[in-house]
Amino acid sequence: MTRHLPQTVRSDARDNRARILDAARAVFGEEGLSAPMREVARHAGLGPATLYRHFPAKQALIAEAFADQRRACRAAVRDALTDPDPWHGFRSLIERICELHAHSRGFADAFMTAFPEAMDFAADQEQARRAVGELARRAQETGQLRPGFVVDDLILMLMAHRGLQGAPRAARATASRRFAAYVIEAFRAAPETGAPTPLPPAPRLLTEPPSTP
Repeated sequence: MTRHLPQTVRSDARDNRARILDAARAVFGEEGLSAPMREVARHAGLGPATLYRHFPAKQALIAEAFADQRRACRAAVRDALTDPDPWHGFRSLIERICELHAHSRGFADAFMTAFPEAMDFAADQEQARRAVGELARRAQETGQLRPGFVVDDLILMLMAHRGLQGAPRAARATASRRFAAYVIEAFRAAPETGAPTPLPPAPRLLTEPPSTP
């Protein structure tokens, strides 16, 4: 029976690690990176000692919890740069980054380097900055992106987009898509010819006050 003990311990450790990562995505995703580690442990149903045994540093937990989002962000940058239509690539990058940020407050915080120790995210941000600069140059050469656009405009846009985290959770994705559509139109050099592209549906962000008898 003792021969099976190490395998059981490894299995338990893998299960605990998975529970911690799921809890971190949920807690940091909803509360942001300021959420304490003990809240992650509580959400996972584990003791703080178990959490720290797997992730002694908060930044390591954040990096692994949002690994999928980081890969998706890098893929969005890669796809945008290889798009033969620079304006389409520029638009798609804005849409995909907004989508990633809308689904997780923690990922948005880390990407915007609100958590300075998350250096991996700072590298992702720098990669996105360079990609946007290159895409902007190409799109401006085609006359589709307004000539006054600078990369810091994207940062300004993402800072405003973070305000959507205060919206009801069910409405965030819808609000993000509509926000991105408005931003893209603001960046366009000239109005579209013909019928304008329809905007995504508007979300319900404010609840109506109860009617008085």
